[in-house]
Amino acid sequence: MDWRRASAAEQGRAIMAGLLDPVDQTEAYLAAIQASPYAKRIYARVTASRARTESIAAHDRNRAGLRRSLLDGVAISWKDNIDSAGTPTEAGSRLLKGRKPAHDAATLKNATAAGTVCLGKTHMTELAFSGLGLNPMTATPPNALDPALAPGGSSSGAAVSVAMGLAAAAIGSDTGGSIRVPSAWNGLVGFKPTHGVTDSRGVVPLCRKFDVVGPLARTVEDCALLLAALRGEAPVDLRGARAQGLRLLVLDGVPFADAQESPVAAFEDAVDRLARAGSQITRITPAFLPQAMALSPQLFAPEAYGIWREQIEAAPEAMHPPILERFRGGKEVSGPDYVAAWEALNRYRAEWAALVAGHDAVILPTVPILPPDADRLATDQEYFVTANLLTLRNTRIGNLMGLPAATIPTGQPGCGLMAMGAAGDDRRLLRVSAALEAALA
Repeated sequence: MDWRRASAAEQGRAIMAGLLDPVDQTEAYLAAIQASPYAKRIYARVTASRARTESIAAHDRNRAGLRRSLLDGVAISWKDNIDSAGTPTEAGSRLLKGRKPAHDAATLKNATAAGTVCLGKTHMTELAFSGLGLNPMTATPPNALDPALAPGGSSSGAAVSVAMGLAAAAIGSDTGGSIRVPSAWNGLVGFKPTHGVTDSRGVVPLCRKFDVVGPLARTVEDCALLLAALRGEAPVDLRGARAQGLRLLVLDGVPFADAQESPVAAFEDAVDRLARAGSQITRITPAFLPQAMALSPQLFAPEAYGIWREQIEAAPEAMHPPILERFRGGKEVSGPDYVAAWEALNRYRAEWAALVAGHDAVILPTVPILPPDADRLATDQEYFVTANLLTLRNTRIGNLMGLPAATIPTGQPGCGLMAMGAAGDDRRLLRVSAALEAALA
C-alpha cells in the first residue's frame, strides 16, 4: 500500500497497529518531496531536521504505549503564515523576507503536543490576499489535477502538498475562502472553523476579524482529528453520521450567478444523490444576501491595508500589481463607513441565523468556476481580478455570515459541495459533513 496517499487517520491507525513506522513514513515523505519536480513550488521550506526528531519521538511513544492521539507520528505540512520557531515564515511575501519567529504559533504548538510531525512550510499567495493561488513573487504551486491550472489559494501549497502525496494532511488559513477553494480545486476536503475557534496567536494576519486556521485533508475524519489537534481537545465522534433525515437548505441566487456549467452540474448531481440518500432538500433565496455581499469592499480591504500599509508603501515594487491594488483599495474607505458596514453585517448575520434555524446545513457549490489557466492569470491583470472575485464569491458568504464551512468532493474534478453550519457549532457541522461525504462517495 502507498501509505503516502492514505488518509491521516488511516496512517495513525497503521502506526498504532505496528504496520507503519512514523520514522519510515516521515522519511518516505521527505524523499518524495526531494524527488518531486514541483517541490520548490509547493514547499517554501522543508523542516527535515524537525520532522526527523519528531518522528523518532513518535516512534518511541508508540513502542512504549504512550501515543498522544490518533495522529501521533503523522506528518503534515503548514502554511507559510503560521509561525514555526527558528524557521522563516514569510507569508508568501517579499515584504517579509527573512522574517524568523522565535516561537511556534499556538496551533502548531498544540498539534505538536498531539504528536503530529511538521514536514515544513508551504507556499501561499501574498499575505493570503487572493483565492487563485498565483504568486509570481515567490512561487505558484501546480494544480494537482493539471499543472497548467491555478491551484487555488491562498492555501495553495497546503492543498497541493496533500493532493500530490507530499504530506498526509495540511494546515492552512481562511479569510474569504483560502482553505475551501484550493481544497475543492485539488479534490480534497477542507474545513473552515468558525472565526475564533482556533487560536490566532502566531499567525501572520490579513484581516483579524475574519482570519481562521483550519485543516485541508483527504477526509472529513482527518479534518475532525486535525481540528481537535489544533485546539488541544478530543475530536468529535463521527460514528453513525448518516445523510438520511438531514435537513439541507440549497442556497439559490447569488452562488449560481455567472457560474460555469460544470460546477453547477456537479453540485445538482450531488444534491440529487443526497435526496436519494434520504436528506430533506429545501431551496432558499435570501433577499438580503446581495446587500450583505456588497459590504465586502468596505470590510476586508480596509482592515488588510490598515495592518500592512506601512510595509506596503515602503516597498510597493515587492508586490504583484493585482495584489497591491487589492490592498490599496482599502484606503478609500472611511472610518465611519467601515464601522457602519460592520453594523449592517451584524444585522444581516442575525437575519441569516433566523432564516436557517432548524436546518442541519446550507449547501451550495464551493466555487462557481473551474480552475483557470495559470499563465493567463499571470499575464492578463483584468482577467486575474475578475477570476479572483468570482472564485471567492461563494466561499466568502460563510466568512461574512460568521459560519463554519466545509467543502466536500462531488466526484467531479475541481468541483466541491460546500456545507455551512451554525456559527460556533463546528462539531455538529463535522458530523453533517461526514454524512454528506459518505452519501457522495
